[in-house]
Amino acid sequence: MPKPEILPRAPSAAPLWIFDTCQLGVVLRAVLAVQLLLCLAAAYTSQSVEQWLLQAAWLTSGGLFGSLAWLLLTCAAKRWLQHHAVAVQLGLGIALGAGCSLASSAILAFTSDLPPPHWWANMLTGGILAAGIMGWLLLRSHARMPAAATAQLALLQAKIRPHFLFNSLNSAIALVATEPHKAEQLLHDLSDLFRATLAEPRSTIPLREEVELAKRYLDIEQLRFGPRMQVRWNIDPEVLSLPVPPLVLQPLVENAVKHGVEPSETPAHIRISLHRHGKNYAILTVTNTQAGPSAPGLGMALANVRHRLQLLYDMDFQMEQRHKAHAFQVQLRLPFNRTPAVPTAHAHPDH
Repeated sequence: MPKPEILPRAPSAAPLWIFDTCQLGVVLRAVLAVQLLLCLAAAYTSQSVEQWLLQAAWLTSGGLFGSLAWLLLTCAAKRWLQHHAVAVQLGLGIALGAGCSLASSAILAFTSDLPPPHWWANMLTGGILAAGIMGWLLLRSHARMPAAATAQLALLQAKIRPHFLFNSLNSAIALVATEPHKAEQLLHDLSDLFRATLAEPRSTIPLREEVELAKRYLDIEQLRFGPRMQVRWNIDPEVLSLPVPPLVLQPLVENAVKHGVEPSETPAHIRISLHRHGKNYAILTVTNTQAGPSAPGLGMALANVRHRLQLLYDMDFQMEQRHKAHAFQVQLRLPFNRTPAVPTAHAHPDH
């Protein structure tokens, strides 16, 4: 029986959270920007370097608290804010920035006399800084959308190679006379694979769809290599709902075949492991037998995957590659605290 087709899914309406202050990269950049502005402000009221350092330290004591409080509160209110319109999120963020600035003013008042006009000036400054940060995040989210689509197109052009299609079709032709059911299955898998890769671009898909895509690809290559290719899956069902950029796992698996199975004259092994790491992260590992030095082209695929993950997760991910004894391993650590942007499919945790 042929496997059910992987059909393209239309994106569904999802809660919009543009001002994502939960990312580590956003927190670091926002704090550094606020501190830089405070240090510049201190320079206008200082007569010497020593006075500037003291003034900057005094402003930082309050400004650091206010900026961190705003970032933490907006991150904590994410689930509630994301159900409101962008204008409402922006208004609430500005109001919260003004409130956090007043709290910073209270801290400064404990260490020095703070005239009433300064309280109002600080509140206005806090609201303006909050608006500036949220405006930057809004522009950043809009800029990432075409960049992600461009990166996906480049990956598709690089990965759908003619020789793979020709090899698959030749394998199907060779099987038609001897094992027609296998030829039929191969053509079904090939059709589903190309249909999924050429589907309408989406910023994220559930990891289970990536697993299904990789399995379809490996099914095709299994008919080609037979017992020379040994595949083992180790999947934790909890991670299958993790949102990932499209075509992240499949290129890693394809490279494992190209650089591990193809050049090997003896049975080669591919191990794919997906499991949860603590409460906040998932670990994705692809390990393959390596018969000799890495062939050209491996670095391009890994760089492409890294770029796509950086577009979605910024600094909140890790990608490592390790050369072991007769083996090569790629490991991804992805954040698990995001809501999938598309409806999830039924899980197929293993063959």
